Amino acid sequence: MLRILLAALLQAVPADSGEVHLQNIRQLTFGGQNAEAYFSRSGRQLIFQRQAADTGCDQEFVMNIDGTGVHRVSNGRGRTTCGYFFADDRRIFYATTQHAGAACPPRPDYSKGYVWALYDYDIYVASADGRGARRITNNPRYDAEGTLSPDGTTIVFTSLRDGDLDIYTMRVDGTHLKRLTRTLGYDGGPFFSPDGKQIVYRAWHPETATDSADYRSLIAQNLVRPVRMEIWVMDADGSHQHQVTNLGGANFAPYFHPDGKRIIFASNYKNPRSRNFDLFLVNADGSNLEQITTNTEFDAFPMFSPDGRHLVWASNRNGQVQGETNIFIADWVEQP
Repeated sequence: MLRILLAALLQAVPADSGEVHLQNIRQLTFGGQNAEAYFSRSGRQLIFQRQAADTGCDQEFVMNIDGTGVHRVSNGRGRTTCGYFFADDRRIFYATTQHAGAACPPRPDYSKGYVWALYDYDIYVASADGRGARRITNNPRYDAEGTLSPDGTTIVFTSLRDGDLDIYTMRVDGTHLKRLTRTLGYDGGPFFSPDGKQIVYRAWHPETATDSADYRSLIAQNLVRPVRMEIWVMDADGSHQHQVTNLGGANFAPYFHPDGKRIIFASNYKNPRSRNFDLFLVNADGSNLEQITTNTEFDAFPMFSPDGRHLVWASNRNGQVQGETNIFIADWVEQP
């Protein structure tokens, strides 16, 4: 009962000074680690990952956009990430290690610095309630970060299958695989533009022999160091790859505004050694950079609702425990 009362009290969260595009901020989750919340095509639900209490490992959950109806849609085995709805809202897909065993994979060795583990994920398709999960990639290395084209026919994702972290597309049944990027380095986090003609993503390509050697060494250990990344855009067939930002630091989690002309993303470029990420909006040509969040805590993984009326993201703001990450939603104000 106390937790219910606390949730009710904390549901409405004031915007920080300067967060003029955000009104009526609501906190949707309360406690633990919650991230990567993505709208269903109808805009009525969100799929997100949460560190499950029973396993201590990330699993996929679905909830209504008012925070009600939270339920797990992955089976609790292994680790999951990057859940996404199909266009009909009746099916989902996500990446999971469940085929490698029920246990939660070990965390990476942080003696090597801040690194991400590239687990043996494969992509699975299931009904929206989680039933009937079916594996559509079968690769002994990393397949994850999948999202869907607007017409519902194509999944774009990141894979280590050819020895480098590159972006690929495939049909929703796992066929017609196509590699889009080939430059050495981490190309990942892809999302289609609203018209399906372009893909926005984050990338880092080593420029020195030392950086290349470090990258290759980590990749051989199924690790990557995500401390320097910029926002890129390419055509949906992989052509015309070009860099949008040149800010320094880690710029990631890009997503097109529904108008197709602007990109929202997370960045710590103002203090690259900090965990204080904020959300920024930039024109697709790299002009007119605008800061969206000003909170002193972590803000990342933004996504606009299909109609552009709402923004959902993950944040450490309003946490009851240091480092707690929750899902927030706000009304998007276009011209404050």
